[in-house]
Amino acid sequence: MKFICIIITIFFGAYAYADTVSRKLMTVDQAVAWSGIGRLNVSGGDLDRLCSGVLISDSHVLTAAHCVVNRSNGTVYTPNMIQFLAGWGNEGASALGQAHQIFVHKSYKFSHTVSDELVSTDIAIIELLTPMNANGIRPFLFNRFPAIGQKISIISYVEKKLEPPLIKKKCKILTIKNRIIVSNCVVDFGASGAPIFTEINGELMIASIVSAKAKVNGEDVSLGVSLDGPLNELLDQLRKVSSTVQMEKLNTFIYN
Repeated sequence: MKFICIIITIFFGAYAYADTVSRKLMTVDQAVAWSGIGRLNVSGGDLDRLCSGVLISDSHVLTAAHCVVNRSNGTVYTPNMIQFLAGWGNEGASALGQAHQIFVHKSYKFSHTVSDELVSTDIAIIELLTPMNANGIRPFLFNRFPAIGQKISIISYVEKKLEPPLIKKKCKILTIKNRIIVSNCVVDFGASGAPIFTEINGELMIASIVSAKAKVNGEDVSLGVSLDGPLNELLDQLRKVSSTVQMEKLNTFIYN
């Protein structure tokens, strides 16, 4: 049974952020703690797009596949068009990373008609040209098996050029079905690819990434990729072409 098509009306790529528990990350301590989250800039020719992303090793950024795919022809953008601005805020970025290789889930095919298959494969990994391991920048670990009812937070960027990230707290997972995580968080332009965090033993861990917005019974929700199966499948693609060193970096965080 199709989950999205029957239960949810999707507004893919159109986001709305309007509630009282969102706030900007402003302090120095916050900026250091969250510097592994950053803006993903895609530019070239007349193209200028913004998404969010999160470091999962010092050389790899997790984001949404639709952030790195050309919507007109379905091809993956060339690496020289993509930069990751770690810890972007009022003072600029903690570090700037240039994409070296881009890996999109093999089953992802961009479409303007949103489906289970689209959202559940909307995941990509960007390998950076040089590692990000200075200025207190640190990657985040994974929670690969989040539970319904579990509290979550989303930290994302918005379209204004010098905006610090926004943190959305006091949300929870409403349901998990067909490799899709539905939460009652709402998001803004630029939130695609943003990490959805759960907290385990006081540590925030990546449970999903933002793919799209939807409505359930008239309520705004966000949709994310369930990372268990899709992430494993994407990692299998990386193993075929990435160096042993790069895979060891990823494995350290993903399977910790």
